[in-house]
Amino acid sequence: MAYVYDDQNIFAKILRGEIPNKTVLETEHALAFHDIQPQAPVHVLVIPKGPYVCYDHFALDASEAEIVGFTRAVGEVCKMLEVQPGEGGEGFRVISNAGENGVQEVPHLHVHVLGGRWLGRMLPKVD
Repeated sequence: MAYVYDDQNIFAKILRGEIPNKTVLETEHALAFHDIQPQAPVHVLVIPKGPYVCYDHFALDASEAEIVGFTRAVGEVCKMLEVQPGEGGEGFRVISNAGENGVQEVPHLHVHVLGGRWLGRMLPKVD
């Protein structure tokens, strides 16, 4: 079944300027902004400007320019926020949730860039 994009989701409204955001970076193919409910000292969302529901949808259907532009925007955000471990930062985590089991709350691809503190294990160990 093909993905159906809901153009009334909150991130689509942000992209159209209907809802304000605290922009960190805007490029031709991506928008990065501070999360309104941060889970770490650094918590920025990066979204593509195209209508993609989740990461696999984007990876399979986006143009090369969109994929490169989005990926570079994530890297630029990490650089701007000084979390790059190769450049003296203490590291970060990038998370993208997809679908019900992935606990995706907004049906527009977005990655969370988290850092600024010890983030612990990604998932608890299961015995």
